[in-house]
Amino acid sequence: MMNSPIIEFDVHGMRTEDAVAAIQKKVDQAGTAVYKIRVIHGYNGGTRIRSAIREEFSYGREPKVKRITMGANEGITELILREL
Repeated sequence: MMNSPIIEFDVHGMRTEDAVAAIQKKVDQAGTAVYKIRVIHGYNGGTRIRSAIREEFSYGREPKVKRITMGANEGITELILREL
């Protein structure tokens, strides 16, 4: 649901490149009401995706992403689009 302030997105089972492309699409589609995209990637097989997320969306490479935080566990990464 795009009207929610938090978008949850599960990328389990995706190839790393596909997951990053899908996350980028969510970032691009996020309206001004969205302040966080919670990416669920898992932590056993999800570490490649987690690393790719950090590589792709940190360091100001994606202007809409202000910062990246860890979620409630190692299998979740959160992209913060704006501060509350």
